[in-house]
Amino acid sequence: MDDLSRMQEPIQEPPQLTTLLEQAVALNFTMASEPRTGALLRVLAASKPAGRLLELGTGVGVGAAWLLSGMDAASTLVSVDTNFSFQSAAQRILGGDTRLSLVLEDAVDFLVRQPPASFDLVFADALRGKFEGLDEALAVVKPGGFYVIDDLLPQPNWPEGHGEKIPPLIERLAAHEDFQIVPMTWASGIVLAVKKA
Repeated sequence: MDDLSRMQEPIQEPPQLTTLLEQAVALNFTMASEPRTGALLRVLAASKPAGRLLELGTGVGVGAAWLLSGMDAASTLVSVDTNFSFQSAAQRILGGDTRLSLVLEDAVDFLVRQPPASFDLVFADALRGKFEGLDEALAVVKPGGFYVIDDLLPQPNWPEGHGEKIPPLIERLAAHEDFQIVPMTWASGIVLAVKKA
């Protein structure tokens, strides 16, 4: 067994993960968060007791399941997506969790209606809120809160020219005076940013 395999052994998956991944296959959804991304999200969620969390890009609910698995009973998660079919799968499997609110709306439209500094963690798992609407997403992060993006390393499902957008995005985040960031070659490629207090 190699070192990476040994390091991954302690990752305990949310109980709904297998069902959610089956839904992803059935719906031809190929952008679900991988377990190492999920494990990081769970740890970050656990660091925010009674936290208010936001996910941009529900997909079928894989990221939401990881976040919920780290959240305490007093925390809440709002997950936003524009795809009814994908989000309906998340609703069927995760909808019984009262900490979760699913919103069917464009991410940037949602963001501009939120008060500044209103979320303890923002996981931008969609183009909107990451490449488009970045300033709006950063504005809703509380001081001491996290902004997390993934899928920054080459992916087989990237559209033509997508890779060229990654370096300018990381440069914008690195230059932002209100955030400290760490780019990581972990999972699909992650930037973890924290808003300065």
